[in-house]
Amino acid sequence: MTTNYDDVKNNLLAMLEELDERLTTITQHVRHLDNEIEKDSEEQVTQNENNEVEDYLGNSARREIKAIKEALVRIDRGDYHICQACGEEINPERLKIIPYSDSCIKCAQQTEK
Repeated sequence: MTTNYDDVKNNLLAMLEELDERLTTITQHVRHLDNEIEKDSEEQVTQNENNEVEDYLGNSARREIKAIKEALVRIDRGDYHICQACGEEINPERLKIIPYSDSCIKCAQQTEK
């Protein structure tokens, strides 16, 4: 199957750029570059909780960045549309919804279990 994935690649690159910007913002917030830690202990608790959420969001962004970069490699290799687990073709509709998916729906469901 020979398919031109230029539009997909451009979409993935745009997603990557947006995630990089988001990750930079999150990292700045966690490091308190934008604001200092409050002296009030209740405010510190709130800030720490916010930092935990931002840390989670940062880790999530890092995972998504990694998946996007791997999808770009698969496009260049020519096996973007192939499930990395079973070797079957990934449904094109799935790739439209999750353009960095590396597995077919069946393998993805098995991984979730």
